[in-house]
Amino acid sequence: MMEKLKEKLAILPDQPGCYLMKDRQGTIIYVGKAKVIKNRVRSYFTGTHDGKTQLLVSEIEDFEYIITSSNLEALILEFNLIKKYDPKYNVMLKDDKSYPFLKVTFEEHPRLITTRNVRKDKGKYFGPYPNAAAASETKKLLDRLYPLRKCSTLPDRVCLYYHINQCLGPCIQEVSEETNRQMVEEIARFLNGGHKEIKKDLISKMEKAAESLEFERAKEYRDQIQHIEAVMEKQKMTIADDVDRDVFGFAFDKGWMCVQVFFVRHGRLIERDVSLFPVYQEPDEEFLTFLGQFYSQKEHLKPKEIFLPNSIDKDLASEFIQVRTVHPQKGSKKELVELATKNAEAALKDKFSLIERDEAKTIKAVENLGIALNIQTPHVIEAFDNSNIQGVDPVSAMVSFVDGKPNRKGYRKYKVKTVKGPDDYESMREVVKRRYLRLLNEEQPLPDLIVIDGGKGQISAAQSVLEDELGLSIPVCGLAKDDKHRTSQLMMGDPPEVVPLKRDSQEFYLLQRIQDEVHRFAITFHRQIRSKTLFTSVLDDIEGVGEKRKRALLKHFGSVKKMKEASLEDFKKIAIPEKVAKALMEKLKD
Repeated sequence: MMEKLKEKLAILPDQPGCYLMKDRQGTIIYVGKAKVIKNRVRSYFTGTHDGKTQLLVSEIEDFEYIITSSNLEALILEFNLIKKYDPKYNVMLKDDKSYPFLKVTFEEHPRLITTRNVRKDKGKYFGPYPNAAAASETKKLLDRLYPLRKCSTLPDRVCLYYHINQCLGPCIQEVSEETNRQMVEEIARFLNGGHKEIKKDLISKMEKAAESLEFERAKEYRDQIQHIEAVMEKQKMTIADDVDRDVFGFAFDKGWMCVQVFFVRHGRLIERDVSLFPVYQEPDEEFLTFLGQFYSQKEHLKPKEIFLPNSIDKDLASEFIQVRTVHPQKGSKKELVELATKNAEAALKDKFSLIERDEAKTIKAVENLGIALNIQTPHVIEAFDNSNIQGVDPVSAMVSFVDGKPNRKGYRKYKVKTVKGPDDYESMREVVKRRYLRLLNEEQPLPDLIVIDGGKGQISAAQSVLEDELGLSIPVCGLAKDDKHRTSQLMMGDPPEVVPLKRDSQEFYLLQRIQDEVHRFAITFHRQIRSKTLFTSVLDDIEGVGEKRKRALLKHFGSVKKMKEASLEDFKKIAIPEKVAKALMEKLKD
């Protein structure tokens, strides 16, 4: 352990607070909280740890800490620090899914729509519906029951919805504000758990219509009743009351946590959410961190009540997220928490084998690659490839992999500017210099390893730029292909030599994936450039001839050959100015 770290560990305070772990480039890679900072931070550097914690510790070069006055304050500070720094080892709920809501718009003639964006626009929102199909079914049912308008703008004539009695047709006839208000209130009552009362009303109307021998009307009521039963009453009642609540259960094993959330709306279990992630603190503390992030997402609206396992400090959780929290002690409520916990345990067990396989392909492969190359674990790898056809439109591309997985935000494209003809070595020198000169100027973190698609010449070209011109000592390796254009050898060093690597190892497969990806990216970019140059014309370079005039010329004359034979008067006939026409004739003559 570095002397600097030892000295800092010796003077840690025994108070609550947060700590920030940094790598050798000063980047914050993990934020944690602790009741006693001294004990928690020291625990990382003593004893044995599982693989992922060892990986975290191996990257720690420095740390900071912030003392707080209470555990709650530490919890809130940790939440804000994670949002600010986005550390790569922290749990970040970046799932891009968003749950749909049913919305009644605030308009003169309101509409019932499905949306995934909740805004402060005076509309009425109902949900969320974690099951999108359930939201769609419910909307279809309400469309049959309450004929609000369907079109976003009022048309000049009625549409199909009017003819099937699902719209009152405000486009052709007056629909009173009172009628619209009544339908909106009925929809709100329906979605807030009042569908049973509405069903009773429909049964009463059906019976009256039948008694009056209005059988067509009675059949319509019967169909509406059947739709309500099909959509709203097919789910088993789980709790007798109508309180909206979220039920949490979690399981923890081998450094991983699974959290299951049951969404209970109007007494019914409508859907669940599953999250699986690695943890580096005590399970209860990790759960509280998860809870804060879960409700910071806009699609997770806070319910009136939350059920938690007994091990979680409910008072701390309630104060943290500002929602009433409960430890159910008996009956169906306790069974729900136990069911969520059992589901979490099962999901954790089922996914362990998949996680281990994924780690073998990524994190373990990266570790083993570092060992094979005799360098520090290359968490960030950047790879380059050139593409041209006989020196025409030369381009280069770079892809970035973080812990063995593509980081597409880090991909870059380059048009080669200074190289004429098919010169792979000079093209590589140019783009490598441009890439890392920019990172140095912008004080951005550098990669741990650079992979060059090519052999000794390309490796030497990249190394000379990095060392001689930029003064950098980033490890560079190259991937040479065989006569069948397959990855065959890994080369490194000065001069480059073959690094023995088993062809059936995960680290070799990782290099193949990187090489295939950078080659695909470079080829795609080159095709885009080529497609643009293929459709150029002699008319492009003439001042005063833009796209509009070019189309007019081609439409009138039919071809460039006929333009060449045309006179000045012929061009004036289609409103081409004399000066532009003369320039065009001169260009065509040349």
